[in-house]
Amino acid sequence: MALQPLTVAYLGPSGTFSEQATLKHFDSPDVALLPCRSISDVFGQVEDGRADFGVVPVENSLDGSIRVTLDLFLSTDLRVCGEVDLRVCHNIIVRVGTKRDRIEVVLSHPQAFAQCRRYLKRELPNAKMREVSSTAKAVELLKVTENAAAIGTEVAAKKARMVVLATHIEDYANNFTRFFVISSQDAPPSGRDKTSLIFSVKDVPGALFRILESFAVREINLTKVESRPLRGNPWNYVFFLDFEGHRTDKVSREALEEIRERCYFVKVLGSYPRAIL
Repeated sequence: MALQPLTVAYLGPSGTFSEQATLKHFDSPDVALLPCRSISDVFGQVEDGRADFGVVPVENSLDGSIRVTLDLFLSTDLRVCGEVDLRVCHNIIVRVGTKRDRIEVVLSHPQAFAQCRRYLKRELPNAKMREVSSTAKAVELLKVTENAAAIGTEVAAKKARMVVLATHIEDYANNFTRFFVISSQDAPPSGRDKTSLIFSVKDVPGALFRILESFAVREINLTKVESRPLRGNPWNYVFFLDFEGHRTDKVSREALEEIRERCYFVKVLGSYPRAIL
């Protein structure tokens, strides 16, 4: 009996950075890709068993964390089993034959506009900016929009049979987006792991210091600490933390056991191999 291919849900449509991240992690012909309309839909597809894995953006090196992704981890039992770091390259894409001096409108996602301000101000100062739901959608809309350009990926340009007029138009070359791979289980130890967790501290002096101390005294390196408002509880916060190591390592287990005694709650999101750039 032939094995069923893995199904991987991602934030669509086809031609987005999320699809590129998915293909980078799941580099196999035996994987069926399932584009979704929103990050919450990706979580839902995996929770309901319609997808084996999901790929969701969690953080951009310039713009910070993707809040909806972090918030969804508070209301789901899904685990993080992998991460992907993807270099973000923005391009000006046009119809065949469209010249730069004829461009009257530029289509793209708000985040793409925010990351390409210098180029747009310098090269297309008179063009209007029109926000759409994704960079891939922007490229598709070129088919029905006169004198227009889109900011999108080369993959999207090829699929839509459009032309890349300018490449690497982002303001900062060192622009990466981090993605989480989510599933019902996390990953076994690989020897180069990270662990992500959520916690809430008691409202007493030095509460956060005592949590960080549990890792510092064991020489566990923290790679991310971020606070988020707790929905429905004004002026109360939860913290997202990443550290180097697997949750099953001896020192990691000791640290996690200790902070559970010092927190209102601790939720380990999962351990997974560190991304390779």
